[in-house]
Amino acid sequence: MSETDLPDRAVVDLLGLVALGELLAFERMAVDARLAPDLRRRAALGEMAAAEIGNYRRLADRIAALGVLPDDAMAPYVGPLQAYHDSTEPRDWAEAVTKAYVGDAITDDFLRGVAATLAEPDRQLVLDVLHDSSYADFAVAEIRAAVEADPRVAGRLSMWARRLLGEALSQAGRVAAAEGGAFAALVTRGGRVDVPELFRRLTAAHTTRMTAAGLNN
Repeated sequence: MSETDLPDRAVVDLLGLVALGELLAFERMAVDARLAPDLRRRAALGEMAAAEIGNYRRLADRIAALGVLPDDAMAPYVGPLQAYHDSTEPRDWAEAVTKAYVGDAITDDFLRGVAATLAEPDRQLVLDVLHDSSYADFAVAEIRAAVEADPRVAGRLSMWARRLLGEALSQAGRVAAAEGGAFAALVTRGGRVDVPELFRRLTAAHTTRMTAAGLNN
């Protein structure tokens, strides 16, 4: 077993975490699409939701191939991930796209930080399900349009983004500390992941993204 190889159980647990994130992201986007001001934007978010469920299926199939039921692999993470979504329900379209922009990017950064601990083919699978730049480009354009239409929106969305960051890091911390969970296994096996440093990088990247969207950190 190489230095980056992990026992199958830890790999399955991590894939379960990613799979649940994709499933909940699909549900969230499908619901939030109804907040869109027109059919074009509604369809755009609906297409993003379709990509999320496609990613979920790839992950679920891989988990099953490893001999575990996807439901069992996802179960330990239902609490923190559902808590994040329950505590960050958007009130309008601008908040919905900001949540997609902030939440998806933080998740991607988090997963990118742990993917290096995996062996192939699981490392590449996790990297493959990260969002491409079209997600961020769409969200930034919508945020900037909302601010241009009403400059007062900038302050509200900036506060909303800070709340999203705080909630995301809080729940990520719960995942990292979960007894017997995948992230805990990755951390404890040789200290492969520096959690404080990873969280610092997440916060720094968030600041850069806020600037790109024309919002204050």
